[in-house]
Amino acid sequence: MSTSNQASEVIFNNVGKMAIFKKNQTVILKNCSFTVEPGKLTVLIGPSGCGKTTIINLIAGYERPDLGSVKMDGQPISGPNWERLVVFQETALYPWLSCYENVMFGPLSRKVMAKEKAHEETLKLLAKVGLEDFRDKYPSQLSGGMQRRAELARALINQPKVMLMDEPFRGLDAMTRQLMQEYYLKLFEETHASHVFVTSELDEAIILADNLLIMTNKPSKIQKTIEVDLPRPREWSMVTSKRYLEIKAEALELLHEEAVKASTTSGKVDVDLSGLLQTADSD
Repeated sequence: MSTSNQASEVIFNNVGKMAIFKKNQTVILKNCSFTVEPGKLTVLIGPSGCGKTTIINLIAGYERPDLGSVKMDGQPISGPNWERLVVFQETALYPWLSCYENVMFGPLSRKVMAKEKAHEETLKLLAKVGLEDFRDKYPSQLSGGMQRRAELARALINQPKVMLMDEPFRGLDAMTRQLMQEYYLKLFEETHASHVFVTSELDEAIILADNLLIMTNKPSKIQKTIEVDLPRPREWSMVTSKRYLEIKAEALELLHEEAVKASTTSGKVDVDLSGLLQTADSD
């Protein structure tokens, strides 16, 4: 797969991240290291509450690591930036703007694109996500799947170097979810920006990913990276292929291991923080 000049590399180096939960300080990430390869679709999957959204927030610049480093193209991420955009679980469309106006909003408000150019790009993106006939509708007049498609278009018009997807299709019915996955795959395979996608659904993870990152229980790190070497463009017919089933079996075994570990420590609330300070690299 060719790489766009829009694609960026993100590197987590021995990242440690702590949080306060019910007045207890707990370690979310410990010695967490991995690389988001330029132009690749990196998918994170792991136990509930293991810190997947925390990783998204660190890349977006909403949070900073307590230890270690998060860098994009060699530079520390110090705060939010249009180069890294997030599509969340809940809709973030402006309810007072039409579908068309929502997509146009970013480049016009930033004054990085002439109005006529923004108009052209908006129409192209709305056509690609099947919303050209709904351009004048407001978010409340769109179905959940349509809102997700509008959000994809709104993010992509800004030409981010890294797209961050935090379980964006969660809560959609099965048919709508599969349709969204197909739209998303098509858009990714056309743009070739770097993408990080969080999901709890293994089939979704495999059909989307170039690299599948299996996370451990909290305090979390990457247990293993599985290269998903299925050909692109991806199609759902691949789920019956030998290679797909091999990848799924490997991932299921790793996730089962973490589920077993979680069941033996479910009553433990406090986490020892001393190990985090002893082993993390703070470069």
